[in-house]
Amino acid sequence: MRYLSAKDIKQVLSMKEAITEDKKALQLYSNGKADIPLRTNLSVDGFGQSLYMPGTTSGDDPTLGLKIVAVYPDNPKSGLPSVPATMITQDAKTGIVNAILDGTYLTQLRTGAVQGAATDLLAKEDAKTALLIGTGGQALTQLEAMLTVRKLELVYIFDRDQKRAKDFCQKAEIEFKDRFSADFVDIDDPNKVVSKVDIITSVTTAKEATFDGDLVQPGTHINGIGAYTPEMCEIPVSALKKADKIIFDTLDGVLSEAGDIIQPLEKSLIKKSDIDGELGQLVNKDIKGRKSDSDITIFKTVGTAVLDIIVADKIVKKAILQNIGTILN
Repeated sequence: MRYLSAKDIKQVLSMKEAITEDKKALQLYSNGKADIPLRTNLSVDGFGQSLYMPGTTSGDDPTLGLKIVAVYPDNPKSGLPSVPATMITQDAKTGIVNAILDGTYLTQLRTGAVQGAATDLLAKEDAKTALLIGTGGQALTQLEAMLTVRKLELVYIFDRDQKRAKDFCQKAEIEFKDRFSADFVDIDDPNKVVSKVDIITSVTTAKEATFDGDLVQPGTHINGIGAYTPEMCEIPVSALKKADKIIFDTLDGVLSEAGDIIQPLEKSLIKKSDIDGELGQLVNKDIKGRKSDSDITIFKTVGTAVLDIIVADKIVKKAILQNIGTILN
């Protein structure tokens, strides 16, 4: 059995490769070659919640795995992460556990990558500017994914705490100075730039829209990444109503968990017929994406274990070939 830390994973798999694997994962899902139950959520009275995300894929190269995620708000008081995660991969042909991975970074990587996949398939080819809303633990890989699939020149960064936004810009400049040439600018109000950008990526736990949809201009691509419960909501209804294309990572997951979509559906502000399908269907070319540079496109994800197991499987296979990680006897 092999243990792979965040450092090991970064050494083994690039964002570009993760985006390719996420596309493959959602292809399998949309083709009916993945068995991905909705996550099981156990409340641990007085402490937090523990979530279990199992999954398997079939075909020539089957995969099997389980991600365990805990949400313990008081952990930081003890110097521990509030959302620790661990990924377990198994040999699909024998059922034997073959690796344990740092699930926190894996989640950041595959979530950034699924946004990168959507942006690659839906944003204008010549997109030059972007807005990132939220600078939490997911933000750096979200930014990396956008930079990987488009030659961005300027990215605006917004956080409710502007000092966090400034600090994030400095961190991004150091992290990406050798790979990308974009400038990063912190702002105090996202609505000052919504009408100026080609791509908007929101990654927060907000319970109301994080920007004014009326300001969204033709040609904009929007990614809703952070809201993953029926109570949370990042994408404004006004943007959904004027979108030319609305795509989900998985229909089952988004329609069960995403307040962005559940709330306006329940209020009849949008209809299910407004939803065009899944990203895997777009990869498969079963549905069409952007038709012109004036289209407004929206991608919504709540996450799915198929991303974890496919990306983790690729990481483990590469780690074995490169002899990276710690062997647990």
